[in-house]
Amino acid sequence: MSLRAWSSARWTVPLPPGHRFPIAKYALIRDAVVASGALPGGAIEEPERVPVEALQLVHDPAYVASILDGTVDRGAARRLGFPWTPELRERSLHTVQGTIEAALDALARGAGMNLAGGTHHAFADRGEGFCVFNDVAVAVRSLQRSETVQNVAIVDLDVHQGNGTASLFENDPDVFTFSMHGDNNYPFHKESSRLDVGLPDGCDDSFYLGQLARHLDAVLDAAKPDLVCYLGGADPYSGDRFGRLKLSMDGLRRRDQMVFETCHRRSLPVVLTLAGGYAADLQDIATIHLNTVRELLAYYG
Repeated sequence: MSLRAWSSARWTVPLPPGHRFPIAKYALIRDAVVASGALPGGAIEEPERVPVEALQLVHDPAYVASILDGTVDRGAARRLGFPWTPELRERSLHTVQGTIEAALDALARGAGMNLAGGTHHAFADRGEGFCVFNDVAVAVRSLQRSETVQNVAIVDLDVHQGNGTASLFENDPDVFTFSMHGDNNYPFHKESSRLDVGLPDGCDDSFYLGQLARHLDAVLDAAKPDLVCYLGGADPYSGDRFGRLKLSMDGLRRRDQMVFETCHRRSLPVVLTLAGGYAADLQDIATIHLNTVRELLAYYG
C-alpha cells in the first residue's frame, strides 16, 4: 500500500495578534508536501474526532471535560498558552485522531505521518506549552489496549524535552521514552524520560548528529519496539526563535535520515509527528518538515 499523510490544517485556531504560536504553519506544510510532489493531494487525509474514551486512556476525565465544554480556568489556559475556543477544542480532537490513524498506517504500511501532532508537553491532568492533549500517548495507549502493539519507542527530537510524555510513561516498562533536547531550554523543570540527552546552547550539526548516532541504536536495542514514534521537531534549527541550538536545514535533514535509515534497517514501523517549530519565516518551518517527509518517503515510500 502506498503511503499517505494526515492533516488537521483545516481546523485552525483564531489567536490574538502577536501570539507566539505560528498556527498558519500547518496549512503551509500540507500545501508544500503536495506542491513539491512528495505526495499527491489525494494522499492527504483529514481525521475524524478522537473518541473521548481514547483520550481518557491518558488524560483525567475532569481535564478532558474542561476542554470539551470550555470550563478551562484562567490558570490552566495560561499554562496551556492558548485561550480556550471551540476551534481549539476541534483542532485538538482531530489532531489526536490524526496520530492514531498515522500509527495504524505505520503498522499496516510500514510508516505513517501526521502533519501536526507531537504535543508532548500535555500531562494527564493539564496541558502546557501549546499542547492540549498528548497525541502520541493517546495513540500508544489505544494500540496497547487493542493489543496491536506492546513495546513502543518514542524518539523525541524536538528541542524541548517531552516532559508530559516522560511523566505519562514513567512507570511503563513497555514504553521507552528518549528525548534529546536543549538542556537550558523550556521546560525548566525536566521530568525523567527513560533516556534524556541534554544539549548545550549553540550546539551545531556535528555535535548533534554525533550524539544521536551514539544513542539511537542503543535506544532501539533496549526498547525492542513493535512501533517507533518519531517527533521530528523543526525547532533545533538555527533560525528558530526559541530553540537556542544551531542546526542547519541540512543538519536536520541528516537527523531525519539517520532516524529513518536506522528504523528501516531494523524493519521497524515508524510514525512521524511534527512537534514544534518557531522560525520567524514560516517558509523555513515548512521546508524543514517537507524535508522530513521526503526522508521518510525515501526509505518507506
